Amino acid sequence: MMKVLQLCSKPPRPTMDGGTMAMDSITRGLLSAGCKVKVLTIETDKHPFQREALTSDYLAQTEIEAVRVDLDFKILPAAVNTLCGDSYHVKRYVSQAFGQKLKEILQNEPFDVVHIESLFLLPYIPLIRHFSDAPVVLRAHNVEHLIWQRMAAHTSNRWRRGLLKQDALALRAYELEHINDCDGVACITREDADFFRSHGCRRPIEVVPIGVEVNDSPSKKVDNRTLYHIGAMDWKPNQEAVDWLLKEVWPTIHRAVPQAKLHLAGRKMPAEMMQKDAEGVEMHGEVADAKEFIADKHINIVPLLSGSGMRVKIIEAMAMGKTVISTSIGAQGIDYVHGENILIANTPDEFASCVRRCIEDTQYSRHIGEAAQRLVRDRYSLHTTTSQLMAFYNRIIEKQ
Repeated sequence: MMKVLQLCSKPPRPTMDGGTMAMDSITRGLLSAGCKVKVLTIETDKHPFQREALTSDYLAQTEIEAVRVDLDFKILPAAVNTLCGDSYHVKRYVSQAFGQKLKEILQNEPFDVVHIESLFLLPYIPLIRHFSDAPVVLRAHNVEHLIWQRMAAHTSNRWRRGLLKQDALALRAYELEHINDCDGVACITREDADFFRSHGCRRPIEVVPIGVEVNDSPSKKVDNRTLYHIGAMDWKPNQEAVDWLLKEVWPTIHRAVPQAKLHLAGRKMPAEMMQKDAEGVEMHGEVADAKEFIADKHINIVPLLSGSGMRVKIIEAMAMGKTVISTSIGAQGIDYVHGENILIANTPDEFASCVRRCIEDTQYSRHIGEAAQRLVRDRYSLHTTTSQLMAFYNRIIEKQ
């Protein structure tokens, strides 16, 4: 039985956003494959550890422990790190308390693999090496610095654009310098894997997409005029995307398809956004059950302008047979075929054209959703992705 220590940068449950969903899929997949999994996570004010929300089975299976770390933004340390060319985003995750708990776990129990979720936990590799012989595998959710770089490119405010560029440069330097500290990199997308290979990563790299469970039960009856977007609104690329959607995209869609109705949901929805009164738009804020919210809606619209990695919300929508209309960046990492299992739109006019066709031609739209569900079943099922990950683990173990 393989024993895996999974280190998380935030609690993987409850699954509140794409990052937590991606981490939880690793845990569920490994457990279902018969592995013994121990989870150690950072918790913060923004992402608290909610033990009461977890099932007794999950607590027993994962023996999950959490250490509180202060990740609140502080101007002086941020300024000092920026002047020194260091990444403040990474430095914030360095915690003596977390390091001490990690040391205790490694001293008390041997592991076959230490699985690190995101580059923000790479500073703990020297400690892991000191107390364990287990290979360290980095789960690269995305190329982190590209998110900040793309946000800078879409920011009109000159001062903020300059700050984002500086953040991106510091994060890039750290990311490329320390990517070789681990023994293997499990990327979510082929694009990310190609980037790391072409920028000096000498460690084994494997593309292991996010795995989801496909629901083959009959779907709810939906109104084909309903569109939705759901995503954590404390993530800047989602804020940027929804702002662009409301200002640039939705007016074009509403003029072309007046009967269309847009539903927006997501935790930490900014108050000013909740108060917006756009015709044909309904603001939901945080919803109790994301799948229930999605079930009776027809089109998943993903207007992301920045970001990296794979959008698990798209994979989930596809698994439910929804028609997805996304920007190229939003659909990055998914082996899609435009016009067959997804629709790609990068301008307001393209979004309006796709929405109009899906509403007017329900057979065409249904074909897109059914093909999307087949794609997920074939390539992104939890069983398939877990088998890929465990094969990668074994290759690294044998190499060592």
